[in-house]
Amino acid sequence: MVLDRVTLIVLDSVGVGELPDAGRFGDQGSNTLGNIAATIDLHLPNLARLGLGNIIPLRGIPPAATPGAAWGKMASRSAGKDTTSGHWEIAGLILERPFPLYPHGFPPEIIEPFTRAIGRGVLGNKPSSGTVIIEELGAEHLRTGFPIVYTSADSVFQIAAHEEVIPVQELYRYCQIARQLLTGEHAVGRVIARPFVGEPGHFIRTDRRQDFSLEPPRLTLLDVITAAGLPVMAVGKIKDIFAGQGINRWIHTHDNMDGVDQTCNFMREVGRGLIFTNLVDFDMRFGHRNDVAGYAAALEAFDRRLPELIAALNENDALILTADHGCDPTTPSTDHSREYVPLLVYGNHIRPVDLGVRPTFADLGATVAELLGVPYDLDGESFAATLEG
Repeated sequence: MVLDRVTLIVLDSVGVGELPDAGRFGDQGSNTLGNIAATIDLHLPNLARLGLGNIIPLRGIPPAATPGAAWGKMASRSAGKDTTSGHWEIAGLILERPFPLYPHGFPPEIIEPFTRAIGRGVLGNKPSSGTVIIEELGAEHLRTGFPIVYTSADSVFQIAAHEEVIPVQELYRYCQIARQLLTGEHAVGRVIARPFVGEPGHFIRTDRRQDFSLEPPRLTLLDVITAAGLPVMAVGKIKDIFAGQGINRWIHTHDNMDGVDQTCNFMREVGRGLIFTNLVDFDMRFGHRNDVAGYAAALEAFDRRLPELIAALNENDALILTADHGCDPTTPSTDHSREYVPLLVYGNHIRPVDLGVRPTFADLGATVAELLGVPYDLDGESFAATLEG
């Protein structure tokens, strides 16, 4: 079975239960989707019809007697629980060593050359929630003009600045400087620009965030698809995560619903290749803020749009829904969680079958390559034969 097109949507952070090694990451008991369903009455009828309730037990979402999609879940083999390693693993690149973390802030050998290069000092330099640190240091930032540098439990160097103090393009330049400095043992997964506006007590992060990712050290699924002459279209932060490698067209998005809109636009415009979408709101707006109600509402909003995505499929297409890690808003932690991710594969030529537990996200990359008839010699084993009806 060779398809014309695959639309792969990552529901960022929608995990489905702790991995066996979750304890090493402090994530015992994490189950993003399951714990939300246990807390709030979720209404996800379209996802339920595909087989979401067949993947794990979910309160209020019973298993479908005849699921519309193939269903299963996937474990991560990469040494981490961050966005970059999760997406890279989906694309056939398993990281054996984790990206560096900075629980005590960045050392002088990073901060000092950074401040020299930008010509001003920095504030913060510690782990923090993005919304918390701009409220804590935003007024001082307005007074001094110093950017706010912070990190998290993920491998990130984040720079926050008020758009009227440091223009966005200048903030992006600071990020490019940091990206050039953060190499070798300090090669963090992402440098992230975090622009904001407003007044003390009422600061708001804007949608002009930009990620400056480490380039993948090896080829990924995106590279092999483009090398085979098929297009790769990236929606949301996919382009940033892969540092633009193996991507023909891309568009950044404002929110999840814009992400769905842009995915549908590509589905109407381009009949072959891969459409690769990340819907980040689940993670950024709700998971990291422990906003259970907001996360549930975002899931329901996506569920309402799912029929549009299905309607946009052509006869010889597949739609795949998955995630890259967890971010359980019901736990005390505001960071990502080490979880299994869901797997739903739908299409006219896809047999609704139990895919079980895949040992690595990379199996999905191998499968997408086989479905598109593309040569593949990366990590993972294809389950495309299981999908044949």
